[in-house]
Amino acid sequence: MDIKELCRIIEGLEKGGEGNSSGPWKIGKKYFIRTVTMYLTGELVSVGRQELVLKDAAWIPDTGRFNEAIREPSKFSEVEPFAKPIIVGRGSIIDATEIPYIITEVK
Repeated sequence: MDIKELCRIIEGLEKGGEGNSSGPWKIGKKYFIRTVTMYLTGELVSVGRQELVLKDAAWIPDTGRFNEAIREPSKFSEVEPFAKPIIVGRGSIIDATEIPYIITEVK
């Protein structure tokens, strides 16, 4: 990211605009997100100033072996899908990574 792009992002945020795909979050990508209280997966549909919106989201109460689960969704020990899109406060996020799948089945 160059300085012009960074300035454009900051200007948009100062005007109250939504986040954009030039930042680290990419609309349409699937993510595993670790928050201060839980793990979530889902497809990113919106980035706001203080929140993300995920569709096809799931709460992951137990990952099992973490490094295996990130690569292969069947390795998650427990999965609880949400019925509708969810809103995640960006201030609660510890870290996140793109994943190649969406989990929609209860496990």
